[in-house]
Amino acid sequence: MPFFTLPRGSMDWSPDLTRLWTDIAGRCGRPDPFCCSPAWQLAFHDAFAPAGRLFVHVESENVLAFAVIALPRGGTMMLPLEMEWFSGAPLLGPDAVNVLADVLPQIRGELDDLQCILIGGMERDSPDFARLKALPGLRLTMHPQPSLQRCASLGGGMDGYLSRRSGNFRAKMKKAQRRAEAEGIRFERHVPADPEQADRLYARMLAVEEKSWKGIGGCGMTVEPSRSFYRFMLRRLSRNGCGRVMFAVHEGTDVGFIFGGIAGSFYRGQQFSYDNAWKRLSVGDLLQMRQIAWLCEEGVRRYDMGMSDHPSMAYKRHWAETELSLHACVMTMRRDVFSSVRPQRDSGVFFAETR
Repeated sequence: MPFFTLPRGSMDWSPDLTRLWTDIAGRCGRPDPFCCSPAWQLAFHDAFAPAGRLFVHVESENVLAFAVIALPRGGTMMLPLEMEWFSGAPLLGPDAVNVLADVLPQIRGELDDLQCILIGGMERDSPDFARLKALPGLRLTMHPQPSLQRCASLGGGMDGYLSRRSGNFRAKMKKAQRRAEAEGIRFERHVPADPEQADRLYARMLAVEEKSWKGIGGCGMTVEPSRSFYRFMLRRLSRNGCGRVMFAVHEGTDVGFIFGGIAGSFYRGQQFSYDNAWKRLSVGDLLQMRQIAWLCEEGVRRYDMGMSDHPSMAYKRHWAETELSLHACVMTMRRDVFSSVRPQRDSGVFFAETR
């Protein structure tokens, strides 16, 4: 498998790398596959830390993807590219831990002041945590506070999904659907096919967001760096047909939207919003239902709804039946770490300085 590199100072990542990385993320078995993909990881880098240094290594069916940051008291640290929520894991693939062990000497050659490596986005009982703990010369400490995420099975299609909801929930949705149809609300599906189309759809989303409670309160995706984060994400998704965008429209005017992305057979919701003037019609709930119906038609297996730690996310309990815990650990370097770790195969190591 060829090793992919990013020309120094360029964000023109190889399409082959994007496809391979996304494919491996969709099959990696991590709790949040989409957030392990480049659409999420690189969008965060682009929006939040564009000047940061990256380490990306691809070997066979494995991907290592880290950012490198300076520590306040000196030295450097490697951690996932997305370093706000730690939803995605930087180690992907069946042999990722061994690949990391193999390239550690080369990493140390580039980063002679490396102090520690943070790895997140994995379940506590993941076999990879045990493998990491067994690596010689490293001390592994589990972070005490996991991140909680909600997800819903789409097994059995729409009928199966609805069978796992309460009778009250189903009745409420039917009533909302009848009201919306009487008001002339229709729904548009979009799969952006190129960055230009993604930008046009995103402009429509922002116009709705500005009329929502989030936009009015200045806490939504119209505010930087969120504005750039989701734009970069949607543009990346457009390059491999993995974006899903839906609008609620009334007489030619957008009154709501929902969007997210697919990695393998997993869909990860990102944002949904609606014009406050249309709150009485439960536009947000109807967009969720229509999006789920679309995903079921496509054979998507699971709807990941993201973080559920905050009280404002309590509504997700009605839509999803499973809660996942995402754990993180810190691997601390000992002075003799590289005396006992040796590379076992030829591999390419890539550091990129982006400006």
